[in-house]
Amino acid sequence: MLLAAIIILFFLSGCSGPQSALDPAGPSAHAIANLWWGMFGFFALVLLTMVALWLYAMWRKPAPMTKVQAHRLSSWWIIGGGVVLPIISMIVLLSFSIPMGFRMLPLPLEEQTPLRIEVTARQWLWQIRYADTHVKTMNELHLPAGMPVDVHVSSADVIHSFWVPKLSGKIDVIPGRTNTLRLQADVPGHFRGQCSEFCGIGHAHMKLSVVVHTPEEFEAWLEEKSYE
Repeated sequence: MLLAAIIILFFLSGCSGPQSALDPAGPSAHAIANLWWGMFGFFALVLLTMVALWLYAMWRKPAPMTKVQAHRLSSWWIIGGGVVLPIISMIVLLSFSIPMGFRMLPLPLEEQTPLRIEVTARQWLWQIRYADTHVKTMNELHLPAGMPVDVHVSSADVIHSFWVPKLSGKIDVIPGRTNTLRLQADVPGHFRGQCSEFCGIGHAHMKLSVVVHTPEEFEAWLEEKSYE
């Protein structure tokens, strides 16, 4: 048991770090992390159940039965394991994965209009423009904490993928198309983004620094950059 605990803790140590999706810092990222843990727990339960049934089948003492009874029992196991169990599994997974998925969509908000930021990906950098301003940055995305931001991503060359693991899921960046991803950070801080679609020899170095300010500091930063 001690060895198993050490092995589990060793692998769980990889669940932290600057690009860990299991260490969320925003509503969308929290939904993704909750979905991951829910699916992990569900499939762990399925695995334990299957292992328990396998051990039972290996160790039990078969009861005497006729060929007709054996055929009927086999049919029940096939129907239960091949039809009923998959259907129940899909219903359970969809029942909590669909609501989680809605939390990641850039749906209209009743109380406020999200800030719009346009991101253009090219080999191997990120060009960022803040809508309704002349402010532009490169490889550095600035956001206000506690406020929804719609990031409109497009590509100037090949397919890329925009991903800030601690704030949201990833979205493909496709030439000739603009996709939208909603970001929101809970608190100020520094986060790391990365292109998560192989896009050439410089792919590994196509990183993005995300700086989250308080709303007041963000407005001050935006105003300062407007005069540069």
